[in-house]
Amino acid sequence: MTIKAFIPNFVTLLNLFCGSVAVIFAVNNHFVFAAFFVFLGIFFDFFDGLLARKLKVQSELGLQLDSLADMVTSGLVPGIIMFKLLELASNSKAITPVSEWSETMQWSGYKLNLLPFIGLFITLASAYRLARFNLDEDQQSYFKGLPTPANALLILSLPLILEFQNNDLINATILNKWFLIALTLTSCYLLNSPIKLFALKFKDWSFKTNAVRYIFIILSIVLLIVLHFAAIPIIIALYILLSLFNNIN
Repeated sequence: MTIKAFIPNFVTLLNLFCGSVAVIFAVNNHFVFAAFFVFLGIFFDFFDGLLARKLKVQSELGLQLDSLADMVTSGLVPGIIMFKLLELASNSKAITPVSEWSETMQWSGYKLNLLPFIGLFITLASAYRLARFNLDEDQQSYFKGLPTPANALLILSLPLILEFQNNDLINATILNKWFLIALTLTSCYLLNSPIKLFALKFKDWSFKTNAVRYIFIILSIVLLIVLHFAAIPIIIALYILLSLFNNIN
C-alpha cells in the first residue's frame, strides 16, 4: 500500500481512536469529554471518505475499516451514554453488589437493574445498520435510514443539554425513563428504516441542485446559535422532515 493510499485509512484510525477514548470517558460518567471525542471522531469520519475520493484511493479495506471505526464512535458510545442516562433516570445502578468482595476476588452476590441495558439496543441497531450499509450499493448519493453519526449526535446531545442548558422542564423530560425508552426505540427504528435521507455530498455548488442541502445547513446554523445544544434534536428532526419533503418533490 502506498503512502497516499494509507492517508484516508489513517484518518479513519483517528476516528477509531477518538471513539475508544470516548468509551473510557462515558464509562466513567464524564459525558462532556465523551461527547467532545465523539464529535472529533465524526469530524475525522467525514474527511476520510472525502480524502479517499479526492486522492482516488477508495478501497474495500477503507470501507470495512470505516464501518469498524463508526461502530465504536457512533455505535458503542451512544449505547453506553443511553445506558448511563437510564441508570440516572431509574436512580439505580445496573449492577449493584449486595455483599463485600470475597477472598478470591469474586462477587458473592449482586443485584441487577435490567432497565439501563435497554440503552444498548442502540449499539445493536447501529451494528445492524452498518452491516446493511456495506452490502447496499445504492446508498451513494443518499442514505437509507438515519446515519450512525447523526444518531450519535442525537444521543450525545442529551447529557450536554443537561450540563449546559439548565432548564428544569427539559432536564425532567430527559431524565424520564419512559422518554429515554421511547427515544431508544425510535433511534433503533430510524437507524434501520427505509426512509431515504439526503447526503451532504455536493457534486457542484449551484443552489438549484443543492437547495435542500443549503437550506438545511443555514437553518442548522441559526438553530445552533439560538438554542445551543438543545438545537441538535431539532436539527435531526429537521433533517428527516426535509428529506421526506425532498423525496416527494
